[in-house]
Amino acid sequence: MSATAGEHGVAQPREMWTGQVGFILSAIGSAVGLGNIWRFPGVAYENGGGAFLIPYLVALVTAGIPILFLDYALGHRFRGAAPTAFRRLGGGRLKWLESLGWFQVMICFVIALYYTVVIAWAASYFVFSFDLRWGDDTAGFLVGDYLQVGDPGFSFTFVPAVLIPLVIIWVAAIVVLAFGVARGVQRINVIFLPLLVVAFAALVVRSLFLDGAADGLNALFTPDFSALADPNVWIAAYSQIFFSLSIAFGIMITYASYRRRRSNLTTPGLVVAFANSSFEILAGIGVFATLGFFAFEQGVDIAELEGLTGVGLSFITFPAIVSQMPGGPIFGVLFFGSLAMAGFTSLLSVLQVVSAGFQEKFGLTPRQAATRVGIVSMVLSVLLFSTTTGLIALDTVDNWANNIGIVLSAVLAGIFAFWVLRKGPELRYHLNAVSTFRVGGVWTVLAGVLAPIILGYMLIQRIASLIVEGYAGYPDWYLAVMGWGTVAFFVVAALVLTGIRWRRSPDAFRPWPPLPDRMLQADATAPKEGGRS
Repeated sequence: MSATAGEHGVAQPREMWTGQVGFILSAIGSAVGLGNIWRFPGVAYENGGGAFLIPYLVALVTAGIPILFLDYALGHRFRGAAPTAFRRLGGGRLKWLESLGWFQVMICFVIALYYTVVIAWAASYFVFSFDLRWGDDTAGFLVGDYLQVGDPGFSFTFVPAVLIPLVIIWVAAIVVLAFGVARGVQRINVIFLPLLVVAFAALVVRSLFLDGAADGLNALFTPDFSALADPNVWIAAYSQIFFSLSIAFGIMITYASYRRRRSNLTTPGLVVAFANSSFEILAGIGVFATLGFFAFEQGVDIAELEGLTGVGLSFITFPAIVSQMPGGPIFGVLFFGSLAMAGFTSLLSVLQVVSAGFQEKFGLTPRQAATRVGIVSMVLSVLLFSTTTGLIALDTVDNWANNIGIVLSAVLAGIFAFWVLRKGPELRYHLNAVSTFRVGGVWTVLAGVLAPIILGYMLIQRIASLIVEGYAGYPDWYLAVMGWGTVAFFVVAALVLTGIRWRRSPDAFRPWPPLPDRMLQADATAPKEGGRS
């Protein structure tokens, strides 16, 4: 582990993962989150069923993996969190590119505020599963008894049933971040990810033996090849891959920056990408086998069911299913426990982006950054999302942060890295210098041309739709404040943070120097972190 002199001349080692396995498990823990369980199955069902796997795999190969490699190259080559990496990418003439890194940090900051409350809901429902507290009217229980949902607006009427678990989740996250990358984030992922896989696999196996499970699987996987002619199906595939891999908003840049100099990047990237997709397919099997049972019990077709994605699936439909199935409480414990674990590992990755950005710019230790950032985040999270208007605020902010903020970030990163600064060859060379799976010129085309074009089209389409049609029937003034206001906050905060003087030299933890050609042969015979793979 290398060390560099900080602002006051004190040598401070940069944090590192303990090895390749720790990095891979942490990266998978980030990618496998709530969206894998509650978003992918419904998106696949609504976009061609089994035929959706074709555009899904195309999107994974042509956009997901190339952008994942781009994030790895930026983080590892320039050895810093998103603001540091983009500042170094811009070099002397475009130091202001640091603002793109802060844009990504602010996306993570806002996502953490509302993502935490969903984990708190899952933790609450984990407890509710033991006595099936939601009763027969699961929708009424969620929006009435539990969340006490009011009209769009701003309320300071707190909901204790949400507030208490929310604070507990925040305290747990702050404690983990304070322990640092290896002793905190990595250790939790090493424990939680295997538990998540075991718990969810048990849930899937149980679901396969329910009455009607085969009908549910047929509904999910029966291909409708005519859907492939619909451009919206392909956009849905690229959107799903893009949002499920934790790419383009600083997470994988930050995670890659904690790897040692000669650390394989591309092969672990493939492992992370395909592990994430495998879990999504596993989630699809479990969810639709269970939905098949629900439809069988009600004597209806699966197409007639409501709440097949998102909050409706997890907190309305699944509780109703749990109430009807044999051994329902055990099934509920497994489902909501899996949801909470998947959410918590993803939350840690989101918060690490924010923590790392502030550590590097302001010379903070992991404990200082975790405490200061965490307490501010917890207060804002409680004020915005533990009240009677929390669900509506969450729905609105999430839509703009994901569909506008993250997509815009990805488009800008590709344009500046490949078109403006023409760093594609340097980044490709760096990937190949340290990795066993080598990328060619096609990677430059996919990450630098195809992905920005497709994502740019998605961005324009989404902006036009939101301007013309609004969102979810919410008032225009509310969407202006909580939707477009969220994007405005990303921009303003990024510019302000860029303008603040660095407390720690931006040259601390200098980027790894490029490996010259004469070193490649020597590196091939030298032991790499975690062995050849």
